[in-house]
Amino acid sequence: MGTETWWLYVLECQGGALYTGIAKDVDARFEAHVKGTGAIFTRLNRPLRVLGKATLATKSEALRAEYAFKQLPRADKLQWCTRGLERFLATTLSKTFDRLLGGPG
Repeated sequence: MGTETWWLYVLECQGGALYTGIAKDVDARFEAHVKGTGAIFTRLNRPLRVLGKATLATKSEALRAEYAFKQLPRADKLQWCTRGLERFLATTLSKTFDRLLGGPG
């Protein structure tokens, strides 16, 4: 079994809405959203562009990162997309996981 890379990604959608998801191939997933075969949210709020993306080692990590990121206020999400989602993962994710998921700390 090879390594499995997953991505956390954030889309800017029509009307200024943000959509956060995970995928193994962000470009293919973005195209699915654009074609209307992605999530229901992006069928109703057409995606305009990928605002940010970051790699994670496993699907489990990606799901936890997605959950943690979705808990942030919109302004924080936009700041992290500007700064880089990789920085979000490196600087805050372990603390956020611990707090949100009841881990140590």
